[in-house]
Amino acid sequence: MGNLGEDLACEYLEKMGHRILDRNWMIGHLELDIVSMDDSGLHFVEVKSRVAPISASPEENVGPTKQKRITKAAKAWINQHTLGDAEVFFDVIAVVFYRGNTEITYYNQAFIPLFV
Repeated sequence: MGNLGEDLACEYLEKMGHRILDRNWMIGHLELDIVSMDDSGLHFVEVKSRVAPISASPEENVGPTKQKRITKAAKAWINQHTLGDAEVFFDVIAVVFYRGNTEITYYNQAFIPLFV
């Protein structure tokens, strides 16, 4: 389910004009689901996939602890890549599967972290 959710999230982003730069990028115990670039800048996208019925919306599972881990991973990713002075965004995509249907919700600029 997680891989399918990420595949659908990538397709969604590409249709919106994003270029996928990385998927499932890891350093140590930290991971970034999707790193993409569009005209507005660099996007670090956390994908949350769930099967309905759900008790809480998937994006609610990206709390302060998860945000801090994503921020650390993003900083490491940026340190390993040369992209100039691109604006950086932290987004969430929620993918919910139910009765043969899929609902994708994109939260652009879902959170604004302090780099650690």
